[in-house]
Amino acid sequence: MQWLDAEAPDVVCLQEIKASPAQVPEPLASLAGYHARWHGSGGYSGVALLLREATFPARPVFGHPPFDHETRIVVAEVGSLVLASVYVPNGGKDFQAKMVFLRALAAWAGVQEAAGKHLVLCGDFNVARTPVDVHPMLREDIVGQSRDERALIEALFANGLVDVGRYVDPDNDRLFTWWAPWRNLRQRNIGWRLDYIAAHDALVDRAATCRVERDVGTSDHAPVVAHLRDTPEVAPLDTADG
Repeated sequence: MQWLDAEAPDVVCLQEIKASPAQVPEPLASLAGYHARWHGSGGYSGVALLLREATFPARPVFGHPPFDHETRIVVAEVGSLVLASVYVPNGGKDFQAKMVFLRALAAWAGVQEAAGKHLVLCGDFNVARTPVDVHPMLREDIVGQSRDERALIEALFANGLVDVGRYVDPDNDRLFTWWAPWRNLRQRNIGWRLDYIAAHDALVDRAATCRVERDVGTSDHAPVVAHLRDTPEVAPLDTADG
């Protein structure tokens, strides 16, 4: 609540809420000033999406795609804008389920692109996109860093999406969002970049910002905060190298 009051974000995407809607405590359950959809079953996953009423006066249409079988993605449509909070499976216990989800997510993003929608997909992708997104001490051929997972992440971004964090900070080899909760790895910044804001390139211009708030919260993930265009650009920025 303190973070929301301080930041006043237009859109909030939460993952791994581990609660059904009935279990979300007040005042979060009916947060003043926000349209909210809490999409969880009380198990290990669950996501939420909050849209600020001052920015989005009319209540958006909330939903989730057909491939969402574990309350892992919630979507809101506002005109051509499609906002989504996603929590990709970890894959450690069921790697094939993770691959199925990633393929379906990439295909769904392609449908949005073909329909002329402007997608902003935020959350825990549970894949370090490239080797530089993992601290050198932690790089190895394991789940979360495999070639096959990374290929599907690239297929996802190929649907007109920009990795805003990397676009804004392309050369930072210590840009991480998750740290294992032991050996002071967070304090030492020995981590992985797993959390992304993937935005349609028409929403990203040279004024875009994106930061990781490593000192905020009690999760082993840090919040990622971006500023995008208020309206899509008619001639989107050339982000082929971004």
